[in-house]
Amino acid sequence: MNRIELKDMEFFSKHGCFEEERIIGNRFVVNLSVEGNFSVAASSDNLEDAVNYQALYDIVKEQMDIASNLLENVASRICNCVKEAFPSLVRIRVTIDKINPPLGGKLYASSVTFEL
Repeated sequence: MNRIELKDMEFFSKHGCFEEERIIGNRFVVNLSVEGNFSVAASSDNLEDAVNYQALYDIVKEQMDIASNLLENVASRICNCVKEAFPSLVRIRVTIDKINPPLGGKLYASSVTFEL
């Protein structure tokens, strides 16, 4: 089993249940990990045999651009879109951190992890 990780991708998005969050927006950090057998790509050194990192990033960006009430919804969509694009993957894990969420106190981030 092999793993590819895209770490600490930063986005400005409008996710949240409060109206202000959907108007003002917030910073988010996303980590994506995918697992599968990447031996063909390792041997061929050919992008066509690999899980394309740019395609993974584009999926995350596209889903982060769609405003949602819940991070759970965003994380689920990311996992499902990655699986659709790369059906041979055996494990997909995404973590979304909402930086400085409006919870009434000092807090670095709230975080949701979804795995498929």
